[in-house]
Amino acid sequence: MTAAADRVSSFSASVMRLLESIEYRRIDNADDLEDVARIRYKAFSMVGLAPQNGSLLIDELDFKPNAHVMGIFFDEQLVSTIRVHHVTGAQRDSVAVAHFPDVMNPLLDAGKTFIDPVRFAADPEIMREYPALPYLTLRVATMATVYFDVDYCLSVIKPNHRAFYKRVFQSIELTEPRYFERYNSNIELHAANAEELKRTLFNRFAFFRSQPHERRMMFAPRETLGQTPLTILPTARYALQQSN
Repeated sequence: MTAAADRVSSFSASVMRLLESIEYRRIDNADDLEDVARIRYKAFSMVGLAPQNGSLLIDELDFKPNAHVMGIFFDEQLVSTIRVHHVTGAQRDSVAVAHFPDVMNPLLDAGKTFIDPVRFAADPEIMREYPALPYLTLRVATMATVYFDVDYCLSVIKPNHRAFYKRVFQSIELTEPRYFERYNSNIELHAANAEELKRTLFNRFAFFRSQPHERRMMFAPRETLGQTPLTILPTARYALQQSN
């Protein structure tokens, strides 16, 4: 094993240990959404993106039929959140489509499908203590990519996050960066090929693995589950054991 591979293996093992203290929850009631808004405000304030009107921290896209808002809990405390949209020709509600319609709509017209993970927010104090928290939050996006069997997992990001998404997810740019006044910054649209993710990502970072029943509890329609799960325990370690 090379030194670089050894570092990746050591990092993956440490994140896997942290994952054992994590729970995921579907956010589907007003109280939970208020907690999500507070986390978003804390996170976005740190980077100058928090709106003056606090109500904008929960927007109409949170309630679209193809939206899945997830909370990540550590020791029963909400520490991060992410929203994913399953974007298809029939359901185009997403940030990527809204910001880059000239790029996304032709791809959707051609039958391509996407996961669009946005509204990533983590408690800044918790993230300082546990810098691996973004990986465990973005794990939701990788599970959605597998569950919905899409072609690409998108990233709508600021330029300073480009290196992370290219390194971890092998994302490529779909168009030139564009300036958005609301962010006071250029915004980029990247995409990771789903088949490439399945082929390489789960071998490089075992904590991204999951079992089918975990993905089902995350994303299956409520009417098919019978009862929405109160909490969802990660299955990465069991998925890794099954693969060996």
